[in-house]
Amino acid sequence: MREVSLSRGQVTDVASAREEIIFNLIHRNLINNNSNIIYFDGWSGFGTTAVLRSIAQILPSMKSPPPKLCFRRMIYIDCSTCTSKRMMQRKIAEELKLDPKAMGMFEEQDEEDDFNGLDHGTRDVIRSVAAVIDKTLRESTFMMIFINGGDDELDLRRFGIPEYHDCVIIWTFSRRFMSMSHPDKISKKLRYTDVFIYCPIDANYLSSSQFVALFHEEAAGIVARYPCMRGMDPTTVVDCWLYGLLLYYSFRSTSGFAWPAHAPNYWICDGIIQGDRVHEISNEISNALHPQISFERDAYVLDGVFSNLKKDPKTPFLVVKDDDDIYKKRPCRWLSVTLRNKKVQDDMQTILAGASSIFLAFETKDSPRGLPNGFFKQCSNLGVLILSCCAFSFISPPFVHCHTLRFLGLDKCTDDNTIELQGRVCTTKWAFLKSLWVIDLYYTDWVEILSEEKTELMANLMELNIEGVRWLRRTSNHQLQKRLPNLRRLRIIRSTYDEAATAEKTSSSGIGDPFLMECNTSLEILDLSSSNRLMGRNLAARISKAIHLQVLILDGCDGLEDVMLSNNFSLRSVSLDGYGPASSHRASTVELPPEMSRPKRPPADASTGKISIVSLQRCGRLNNLFLRGLPNLVELDLSGCAIKVLDFETMVVDVPRLKRLFLLGCKRLRAIRWGSYYEQNRTLELLCIDTRPTRKELGCGRPSLGTLPTSFGLRVHAITGDARLVRSLCGPIRYASGGVYFISITSSTACSGAVVQPEATSSNMMETTDQHHHVAAGMYDDIFTEVGYGMAPMQAFPQPPTGQLNRHIEIGYGSHAVQSEVDVYYSAYDNLARLMTEYTQSLHVHDVLNCTNIMPSAVHYWNSLCWCRVERCPKLHAVFPPGTEDPLGKLEIIWASDLLMARCIWSQGRLKILWARRFKSLQHLHLRCCPSLQFALAMGDRPSFPNLETLHIIHCGDLRHIFVPWDEQNQHTSVQFPKLTTIHLHDLPALQQICKDATALAPALETIKIRACWSLRRLPALKGRELDMKKPTVEIEKDVWDALEWDEVEAGHHPSHYDVPVHSRYYKRRLLRRTVLRYVKPFGLCIC
Repeated sequence: MREVSLSRGQVTDVASAREEIIFNLIHRNLINNNSNIIYFDGWSGFGTTAVLRSIAQILPSMKSPPPKLCFRRMIYIDCSTCTSKRMMQRKIAEELKLDPKAMGMFEEQDEEDDFNGLDHGTRDVIRSVAAVIDKTLRESTFMMIFINGGDDELDLRRFGIPEYHDCVIIWTFSRRFMSMSHPDKISKKLRYTDVFIYCPIDANYLSSSQFVALFHEEAAGIVARYPCMRGMDPTTVVDCWLYGLLLYYSFRSTSGFAWPAHAPNYWICDGIIQGDRVHEISNEISNALHPQISFERDAYVLDGVFSNLKKDPKTPFLVVKDDDDIYKKRPCRWLSVTLRNKKVQDDMQTILAGASSIFLAFETKDSPRGLPNGFFKQCSNLGVLILSCCAFSFISPPFVHCHTLRFLGLDKCTDDNTIELQGRVCTTKWAFLKSLWVIDLYYTDWVEILSEEKTELMANLMELNIEGVRWLRRTSNHQLQKRLPNLRRLRIIRSTYDEAATAEKTSSSGIGDPFLMECNTSLEILDLSSSNRLMGRNLAARISKAIHLQVLILDGCDGLEDVMLSNNFSLRSVSLDGYGPASSHRASTVELPPEMSRPKRPPADASTGKISIVSLQRCGRLNNLFLRGLPNLVELDLSGCAIKVLDFETMVVDVPRLKRLFLLGCKRLRAIRWGSYYEQNRTLELLCIDTRPTRKELGCGRPSLGTLPTSFGLRVHAITGDARLVRSLCGPIRYASGGVYFISITSSTACSGAVVQPEATSSNMMETTDQHHHVAAGMYDDIFTEVGYGMAPMQAFPQPPTGQLNRHIEIGYGSHAVQSEVDVYYSAYDNLARLMTEYTQSLHVHDVLNCTNIMPSAVHYWNSLCWCRVERCPKLHAVFPPGTEDPLGKLEIIWASDLLMARCIWSQGRLKILWARRFKSLQHLHLRCCPSLQFALAMGDRPSFPNLETLHIIHCGDLRHIFVPWDEQNQHTSVQFPKLTTIHLHDLPALQQICKDATALAPALETIKIRACWSLRRLPALKGRELDMKKPTVEIEKDVWDALEWDEVEAGHHPSHYDVPVHSRYYKRRLLRRTVLRYVKPFGLCIC
């Protein structure tokens, strides 16, 4: 990699850097066959995006560019805010304006990754989209300006960006507004880059005016990037950054007022961000601008920059330390004073007068330093005041005359009651409270400021933060919410209860009551972390009245018992952290405290937590949740919430006794990430999921816990429209060795969601009712009536199996992604195919209109399946595709109906397990209305059906044989049916015999009913039948009986072995060939 320094002249601004880069591209032959990827490092990593953005704007406007700079495409890709490679690739695709089909691949793959529970930040590029990008760019020469928002260099070839001599790629890192480091640290990270360009002047050697000018250019790019900031003056963004830099250096050694906690409030209260809708847009600006102002830097470089700025008289801030006397020389807009040994001096008031923000802190281990009365009396423009380790009179504070004050922050301040007051302080002296927007009390026991008289003046207060304060009961006797009508954010953290006040009789139940009394409360954020004694009783009822509440944080509240917060339709984020409250979290957005700010380990008495039930039912916007360290949590109900991925590693953590989990009506749910939960905890007994719309609309209620058996371990009840959600259920089911589950893949509202007890057996599944019921149940009974069959007894058909076994799956109408899930199977891949073949005992598939295959394809062994019911799947080719095996011979019932295109039930194909006992347990084979069926079952290597009792097949016009060899070359002379008692065959005009090229031996046969089987030539032989058994009864048309072929008496295949046949009164007459379905057209009917 070549390193090139921009050495022509003094490169100190965007314009000179841009011209120098262009000069190098032309005259230094940077663009050649081996050097077409160029990295620009700017001034120690700063100013890079501004320079590259300027190049992208200037080059296309050049009238006669040099030949080396003639490109058919100029592509500018700003991925500063992208958090994954997928997002970057999407940005590239959007810039290239790819066709809708290519853009749709992002939606498809994102949806797929959602169901896999893949975090957004780890999503990779899409190969198919990369191929489209490559094809698009290879058609022309191009220059690409690329801003990489990640931390690592990217191989752009994986994104689809081709590398050849006719293209140039100039790129840089720019994840944050202020990210500076030495060039050597960056160059060592680069592997795919050909040229490394840097400015010879480090950022800390730029003058303050040059640096601010670069800031302004960077700020212009940020303003253009975010829609919520459109129209904002870039100077405002520069001021926000300078303000943040001041706070960073003022408070980086303290924890009480870490600058990120209140930065957006500071910007607004100071007046940097202004406008008619400043409070409404503050959240948007905070989300956009706040993450950009971060100080990821080389400490040496940033210290030098800050040192240059604070020496410049034009810099709006002033920093004063013990050894500084610079405050005597000039006033300032923002003032930070940190004193360790000195006291405040009277002449300091001259520089306070014009300040809009003042940060005054004493660094002392002794008692706080005193402030004289009226110290801030001259501050007529003061908007933000932060006092740390100060002592002043709470009766007459020194800022009482600051009528423009909007933000008041007190950190470890105490009451100085030694100050003599002149006369009685009247209420009018507290008029400054009218202008306050934010009050922050940090370990400052001044709850008197919330007295009834003072809160009456706080009509504009929007945020109240109280941390580490001793609370007096009597303070909450009045209804503060009525006097704080605009309060939006309330935090009472680590507050203690004044035990000395316990003797006072009061009707109030706690601090939580008065803030939440009114239904029209504007409260949006409520944080009561580690404030057990102050929450009061019946907290849920009062929170439910906070109709605008978006964030609820109850970290460290080990005194809570059951948390029941239902029907709060505005709530978006909830945190219950048993480890304790986070440190210095004051975000004004709906985000919960980040992991880095949370405690790393539980408290010593963590096992004393009382919370056993957490219910957030029907909190329709809730999508952000954090539960941790709840040792006695038994039940978690998130029904009706908007959670997309429930993660047991980042959202629900350390809940060792969780037994019941409800996710009913969670229509956005895509995945449950269990992580190591099931390896460490196997206490879960009940998992209920329903991703259809609200349960109230569907009548899909919770199962009765009292009726659930306890001997089955885990019990899963799930209804989902998308088969991919089953991936999340496989893990716990595997660890429970199958457990008990009912899984329905359907979007239909017909599924009631009731938990059916596993009481039904194969013996009572097959009971038939009266024949009229069966006729009415048929899909084509109107056609049968039309062509003359009417309500004949031969139409009767056995009821399908309805009783669910312990592990049951239903696939029904409106199911999605079924075929893609069953087509993919690996032994270590959790999905629907694996669950069906390894654990499922009963299976019901119906009304799947578009799938040609709904069973796992390739090689699949049905290890547990006992009965299978398939109906009304018009495009299905086969119920069990090739490669399917019944290795343990557990299948007992096959019931199929209305399969228009199915050519077989069990496909032919090479046997994978020669020892498999296929159909060993099969008892009933019932087929109806399968007009394309050519055969029913392909037999195994041992052609025997030792338990088959009933063979009932009607309306299958193309059926030629019921049983065929698994391979045409593997022929058998006979097939054993030792328990077959009943054969019912109706409307099978192509049927020739039961077993292809083999004799069916059925010594226990009792009843044969045959109608409209005109091609039938052989009945089963009765060889081996006991002598005292009654002859089988036969109902059959005379024409068919007369055409049957027989063997010798000794072979057990002779008419004399059967009872005298009963012939139908209807002989063979002139009918349409093949099936009844072929007779539809003359009657003007249409079957789909």
